[in-house]
Amino acid sequence: QVQLVESGGGLVQAGGSSRLSCTASGSIPSYNLMGWYRQAPGKERELVARASSLSAIDYADSVKGRFTISRDNSKNTVYLQMNSLIPEDTAVYYCNLFWRKEANYWGQGTQVTVSS
Repeated sequence: QVQLVESGGGLVQAGGSSRLSCTASGSIPSYNLMGWYRQAPGKERELVARASSLSAIDYADSVKGRFTISRDNSKNTVYLQMNSLIPEDTAVYYCNLFWRKEANYWGQGTQVTVSS
């Protein structure tokens, strides 16, 4: 049974920073993708950033230059450092772990609210 446990988030002022963490447990292959998605009210869930265990990284255009994703493969943990936050970053952020179509796991979600 794969589980994802997220931490971080909360209320942040515009221009501030916040850090999210997500640790996966269970039977996980050495090659996988871990990342962050977000869903704002009334909108679809969207990719924020993802990183493979071989360090290939993708970012959404809207967060490039402001957010940084990193991983500690020894701990099956992924981090999202969010800087220069803007109100449009307000959303529930979900951790994701993927290695094949039948192995696509989600965390419970953590709220990030950016006040103007």
